[in-house]
Amino acid sequence: MASSERRHSRGKQGGNCHGWSRCAAVPPAPRGARIVTATAYITGLGSYLPGEPVDNDGIAARLGGHDPVTERIRRQILNANGIKLRHYALDENGEPTELNEELAVKALRAALDDRGIVAEDVRMLATATTMGDVLVPGFASMVHGRLGGGPMQLLSASGVCASGLAALDAAVSKIRLGDHPRALVVGSELPSRSLRQQRFDGIRAGMDAHFLRWMLSDGAGAVLVEFQPHPSRPSLRVDWVRHVSVAHEHEVCMRAGMDGTHADAGHTWQDVGIEEAEARGMFVLRQDVSVLGELAEHGLRQFEELVDIGLVDVRHLDHVLCHYSTNAFRDLAFDGLRRRLPTLDTDRWFSNLETRGNTGSASIFIALEEAWRTGRFSPGETVLLAVPESGRFSFAFAHLTVVAPQQQGAQT
Repeated sequence: MASSERRHSRGKQGGNCHGWSRCAAVPPAPRGARIVTATAYITGLGSYLPGEPVDNDGIAARLGGHDPVTERIRRQILNANGIKLRHYALDENGEPTELNEELAVKALRAALDDRGIVAEDVRMLATATTMGDVLVPGFASMVHGRLGGGPMQLLSASGVCASGLAALDAAVSKIRLGDHPRALVVGSELPSRSLRQQRFDGIRAGMDAHFLRWMLSDGAGAVLVEFQPHPSRPSLRVDWVRHVSVAHEHEVCMRAGMDGTHADAGHTWQDVGIEEAEARGMFVLRQDVSVLGELAEHGLRQFEELVDIGLVDVRHLDHVLCHYSTNAFRDLAFDGLRRRLPTLDTDRWFSNLETRGNTGSASIFIALEEAWRTGRFSPGETVLLAVPESGRFSFAFAHLTVVAPQQQGAQT
């Protein structure tokens, strides 16, 4: 371990100190000192799913939509996506019970508790969400204000599903640069407020709107990233994170806030009155379901590129956690993998879509936390995280390696 790393470690014995510069055994670093490291580790994980699980028969009670046409569409979508349970931050009458920032904070506190430290021990917070509770300020500011702790660097990653790994990428990069010894990352989503019947009354709501209405649900997942492994139990070393957009080749697929799949001046929700935007259905989340097969093909090509350049070794890939919105999308991906990479065993794939639902940017962290907590991983194994995003076609991947507890006095 380099001397500057030792200066910021918990000390040879570990002790009970939580703060990286407050422990008596480790004197504070000189002003301007930096941590020199090239590695980052996930050492704490947490998730939060609001309320009791809601089965397919209980969705209408939360979101509304009891008419025969809506019921028929709902059944059709639920039969295809394979989701059996999900969570909503809504009570039995469909009224909100929590804010998105509250979901995020509860997942963050679970990750801190899992590591055994407090918010004051962290110097960076990176958040991801599709829609925060307010337009301004940024989601990270609202989450930090509710979480507490000391001064922090903040990042609000916006987008859709892949923004969770974008936030992780930023945190890992700052740890590797030596700017911070610890960083928190959270993906959090609360779309249910915009999925209720009142948002759909009086507007045209075809399959592009109903597809997401009966697909999305609420939840948050968080990880703690550090410059060294956990001192007494396994950690997840972050080997690399990759995020690529191909939006230059595609119109918008998943959208809200504009009329169609192309934004023109004067035709977004900010260009018209709120009532007119509501009447034109601009605030409804929509998705062009006809191009999801194309999204799957793009994702496969991105995966193959990772294999071709040597970032993924299929022969030694032990686990794949892939976020997908529907089992139909999973089946497209599996068929493509079997055609092009016959040696890849799809039994290695883990998903909790059926029991946790599609929680957007939070999904990959919620799945990772469950897989970790249930003992799915062992030291020496590798884990690939994969997140396709249909917003305007982007893809995020992260490669992790399970490492054994840090040995006293060993090099890291």
